[in-house]
Amino acid sequence: MKKRDVLNLIRYHCEANEIAFRDLANSIAQDFASAGDEELAGYIRAQLSDVNAFVVQSDDNSPSFFSKISTNHASIAFPEAIEMDLVGVKNAISRNAGLNRFLFQGPPGTGKTEAVRLLCEQLDRELLSVDFDRLINSKLGETGKSIARLFDQMRQLRNPEQYLILFDEIDAIALDRINTRDVREMGRATSTFLRELDHLSEKIHIFATTNLFESFDRALTRRFDACVDFSRYTSQDRIDVALFIADDLLRKYPFAGRDVRLLKKILQNASKLPFPGEIKNVIKASIAFSDIGDEHDYLRRIYKAFVGPIPTDLAELRDQGFTVREIATLSAMSKTTAARALKGD
Repeated sequence: MKKRDVLNLIRYHCEANEIAFRDLANSIAQDFASAGDEELAGYIRAQLSDVNAFVVQSDDNSPSFFSKISTNHASIAFPEAIEMDLVGVKNAISRNAGLNRFLFQGPPGTGKTEAVRLLCEQLDRELLSVDFDRLINSKLGETGKSIARLFDQMRQLRNPEQYLILFDEIDAIALDRINTRDVREMGRATSTFLRELDHLSEKIHIFATTNLFESFDRALTRRFDACVDFSRYTSQDRIDVALFIADDLLRKYPFAGRDVRLLKKILQNASKLPFPGEIKNVIKASIAFSDIGDEHDYLRRIYKAFVGPIPTDLAELRDQGFTVREIATLSAMSKTTAARALKGD
């Protein structure tokens, strides 16, 4: 075994790149077998022979362009319109209906990548994400060649129906080719991607996500069988998602007191809630940073993040629809003190 192989094994392990690690380990096993050490080669293969192992070999020994992504994730809620589209995508894949290319578009934080992970879990498949850092090359013409090798590796998948392929933030190779501000090299890469998509087997299911749909190459858009718009969150949808997220997080932090009615009123008083990704970050940080000795401190933090500074004039809180008890909680005072303040005492 070469020193370079040892160094690469360590690097792949540190990078948590299981696919590249397995590829190299299998290559090492083959080298031992060729040298007559079948016992050691067999031992290595036995360690790698779990039923879910992903191994792809390339004739030109090019590195794998995939990373295996865990599908174990927290619960997530979507608006009904998006949820119905996701059910449709799941049904199309389950029925082998001939649809195998799906585009999820929308602003950051709307759950596009999480939706792919959720579908993967529901379909009992493994998720392979394309590593754009390995795919894109600064040398002229190399990115197009890498894309061609990427699709070759897809075609070499054993049992492709066991996987979903994710091109997360595909904007890196999907810019509008007729845009004069685009780099010609990336325009050629997009053309290569288009050609490869045209010859993609229906057994291989790919998903792409983009935050820049307006700059997306229209020819590439037409190559996808279905496009799901993740920007369809009404004000009520955002409140419902925030309540869902808070309920899920509060199960993990028993020191924080539950007050669904107060939290809902806080959310309703926000001028405009952000998309779910930012909502989750705010609620999670509010709970994590809150005073462990004050079970309602996180609610004040959420109010400040979504509504603004807590008014010193308690009448303003009353005008926002909060009860005396809720005003006392937000103001960190007793109910009696809050009631007297509201009466002007």
